[in-house]
Amino acid sequence: MTLWAFLGNKPGIKQKEKAGPMAYFFVKKQWWVLVFAVMLPWGSFAGPARGQELEPQLFIVTSFPKALFNRFKDAFQERHPGVRIKVLNKKTSAAISYIQETAARPADLFWASAPDAFEVLKQSGHLARYPVSKASIPDTIGGHPVNDPDGYYNGFAVSGYGIMWNERVLKKQGLPRPWEWSDLKKPVYFRKVGISAPSRSGTTHLIVETILQYEGWEAGWATLLEIAGNLATVTARSFGVPDGVNSGRFAIGLVIDFFGLSSQASGHPVKFVYPTATTLAPANIAIIKNAPHPRAAKAFIDFLLSPQGQKILFEPAVRRLPVLPAAYDDAPKDYPNPFSGALAPGINFSSAISRQRYHLVNTLFDQMITFRIKSLNKAWKAIHDAEDALTRTPDAALSKIIVQARHLATAVPVDAHAAADPAFSATFKRVKRGIPPPSRQAEIVEEWSRTTLRQQAEALALAENVLSMLARQPAHRAN
Repeated sequence: MTLWAFLGNKPGIKQKEKAGPMAYFFVKKQWWVLVFAVMLPWGSFAGPARGQELEPQLFIVTSFPKALFNRFKDAFQERHPGVRIKVLNKKTSAAISYIQETAARPADLFWASAPDAFEVLKQSGHLARYPVSKASIPDTIGGHPVNDPDGYYNGFAVSGYGIMWNERVLKKQGLPRPWEWSDLKKPVYFRKVGISAPSRSGTTHLIVETILQYEGWEAGWATLLEIAGNLATVTARSFGVPDGVNSGRFAIGLVIDFFGLSSQASGHPVKFVYPTATTLAPANIAIIKNAPHPRAAKAFIDFLLSPQGQKILFEPAVRRLPVLPAAYDDAPKDYPNPFSGALAPGINFSSAISRQRYHLVNTLFDQMITFRIKSLNKAWKAIHDAEDALTRTPDAALSKIIVQARHLATAVPVDAHAAADPAFSATFKRVKRGIPPPSRQAEIVEEWSRTTLRQQAEALALAENVLSMLARQPAHRAN
């Protein structure tokens, strides 16, 4: 077919005479535009390059470490060289506050692991809708919607939570490998464990909530407080935990999976395991309400969900679980696949419960654990030593005293009924350094502090008293 046949007959004199000079001019002009379009390369006909259509800037607020966000930043800018990306790295709780406080001059994207953080911002009206195509994305993972049903945030990866350890340290010190959260309560791990504060890490908040939701409010706190007796440190940032395990500063850490998996892939002598009671949840990204660069923000989300973006998740420095099941066809050997059924089934985690008591749980953890590591170490060391001594010299009366010591060391100053009350949870806000908390919150926290100090001191005294009495008993005595 010739060009002329494709375009149809060229306008002639008769058309001009029938239509008049102005109509002929209009038809002729349209015809030449069409000829010019067909003669151009098809790429030019499609319009300017994608990067030229986007705004020249993009501002992302994220809790992810540099190894992750820089890799995606570089790959996106390679595809869209006209876009300059600014990244503000903040821990999750601080990022929530930042986004809420800068609504008049917002950033473009919020990018983090903790789904409940996105729910907090959705409920406070600080996110914009951007529903993505869901044709190739499962509806749920671990009981969580992969994408927000209302379209306010979208999953780009899957996160699991578990335990990492340094193989060399365990071997050198003759320590067993831990497999479950409850293993971390064992006396053999005294001052061998690291965790970050949930008030400073959204991923740690999910670990804490996973244990609380799996075991129940009181039993969950009892487990957390006994694990806390074995803590060497509470780090200020979540990546302080894998750094400590990698270097051997402490042997074991409670972490999000990509910390353990990326450390392994980078050659550190570490292992990672998903406990039976784990949470599988989407890691999310959302456009902030009134984002100044919405086209660039949407393009970044689209890139994360593209085959190229999903493939980056497999790289050693990143090591995340893709949200697209088809991506696992190209996964490294033995790579975890949350859609295969091979991982532990985990729990049906409730984001609604986590969101409702978010600041309550974080504040309570700090008062009972973050600020009490030394007293917890002393109390639990004494309790464990007394229990061990009682196995060699049984005594019913002294065993009852140790039961009381355990009760004091694991008691939480907020009961399950109060924790489930939205009005009580609403009392607690994130407190910035140098700014006093609301008066009611300050009163409650002060009461918690006094109660916790008293209980831990009494537990220590009881356990030490049992040890002292056992030391005075004849070695052959048994009851």
